[in-house]
Amino acid sequence: MPDLIDGSQDVSVHGILNWIMLLGIFSVITVIGNYVGYKHPMADSLIGMAILSLITLAGVWMERKLPLNISSIIYISVMGILLAFPGMPTSKFVLHYVSQVELLSIVTVFLAYVGIGMGKSWEEFRALGGRAIIVTMLVIAATYYGSAVVAHIILTLTGVPAI
Repeated sequence: MPDLIDGSQDVSVHGILNWIMLLGIFSVITVIGNYVGYKHPMADSLIGMAILSLITLAGVWMERKLPLNISSIIYISVMGILLAFPGMPTSKFVLHYVSQVELLSIVTVFLAYVGIGMGKSWEEFRALGGRAIIVTMLVIAATYYGSAVVAHIILTLTGVPAI
């Protein structure tokens, strides 16, 4: 089965359709999670995800079509900033709808996609062995603990009482 995203430098109809399909699926799942987890209206979240998806498509297209050697993330970031910049005619519209999409909803779906992508190669996963699972669990636990310690220090320094 070919990869869902065409990684070639050429922008083909097939590659663009794959990106549209991927972003559409990603958007629908994000909107559902956004509604269930944060109670944002589905219609507003869907419009917000459509805006983010169009910006993403434009950035990927610009990376592959423009003669400059600039990453798509730069194009995407600059477009997002320009569209949401105060005083721009698109600012209120973009900010209203994109603010209806919680970052955690997007990240959850993205990490699930990455996990599925990594899970496609069970042979490579088995080659890592049980040690890799233990190391992964320790890294996650240490990251969580470290984040909790930093949060506690910051809250204490800012005068928020500890629970």
